[in-house]
Order: sequence, then C-alpha cells, then structure tokens
Amino acid sequence: MDTRTRGREAEERARRYLAAHGCKLLCCNYRSRRGEIDLVMQDRDSLVFIEVRYRHSADFGSAAESVDRHKQARLVACARHYLQAHPRYAQLPCRFDVVSVNGSDGSLDWIRNAFDAG
Repeated sequence: MDTRTRGREAEERARRYLAAHGCKLLCCNYRSRRGEIDLVMQDRDSLVFIEVRYRHSADFGSAAESVDRHKQARLVACARHYLQAHPRYAQLPCRFDVVSVNGSDGSLDWIRNAFDAG
C-alpha cells in the first residue's frame, strides 16, 4: 500500500472516530496556497482544525511529534484562509487538534488543543 492510500485511510479512520465522539464534519482536505487542513470539524461550539498523522512505527518519534513549528504555522495560515472564506464560523472559538494513528498497533490518539495559533 502506498503512502497516499495509508494517509487517506488514516484520515477516514480519524473522521469516523471523531464523529463517533460528537464532532460534525464540515470539510475534508481544505486547501489554500499556504497548505492543507486534513479535517475541519465542529465540536459543540468550537471549530476544530485537525491534522491527521500516520506513522508505521514510533522508531523516529511519534506521529504527533512530527507536527513541528513549521507545520503548525502552515496550518494556522490555512485556518485563517478557511475563516475568511467561511465567515459564518469566524465567531466560534477555534482550536487545533492532532490525531495520531500508529500503524504498528492500530492505536489512535486524539490530542485536543495540540498547539495554539499564537
């Protein structure tokens, strides 16, 4: 299985997991010139921008650890673009979550408020 297929499967698994925990899907793979947000969901009264990371193993760090400052900055810029394009959500509190999918044991870890936009 190639990397893109694994990535799509991880995103779909994360989407199902989050939906089962009460999140409502608004958008998948939102793209702007600054990057891409895997999932945009609403969790109660909050707008949530979600980065899904898959790692076959944690030998070189966890999937969540791979969301470095550079990636965070790109996600924040893309989220700002999303809010400009969808002003009806601009008044909601926003947060950035990371869903880490571990390929070796199939575990999934949802990290709420993984980082700040600041």
